[in-house]
Amino acid sequence: MADKNQATGTFSVIGNNTIITGNIRTEGSIRVDGKIVGNVATQADAAIGMNGLIEGSVDARNITLAGKVMGTLTASQKLVLEGKSVMKGDIRTARLIVDEGAVFDGRSSMTGNPVTPPARESR
Repeated sequence: MADKNQATGTFSVIGNNTIITGNIRTEGSIRVDGKIVGNVATQADAAIGMNGLIEGSVDARNITLAGKVMGTLTASQKLVLEGKSVMKGDIRTARLIVDEGAVFDGRSSMTGNPVTPPARESR
């Protein structure tokens, strides 16, 4: 998950036992080990750890899911569903990697080209 934004110190972590209700928008990478009830949007990478739970959408360049998401994942480049991950909802990505043991219940849309996230309502 290293990228040029990390060099500037732009890296957010939502730790274990942290619960956030609301939307998160960042230009840097983000890692979620807690719970978010809302949407996450970043121009960089997103990782949802084994204890991470997101009830909402995630829009990022690359997404690695080890925890659980109930919503929509949109990765403009690559989406990885790790072995113990649970994804309930739709995914949209250019490249998809699903490890053995991952659970996916929803629809998927893939192209070989980078995906443009759907327009979101701003609040």
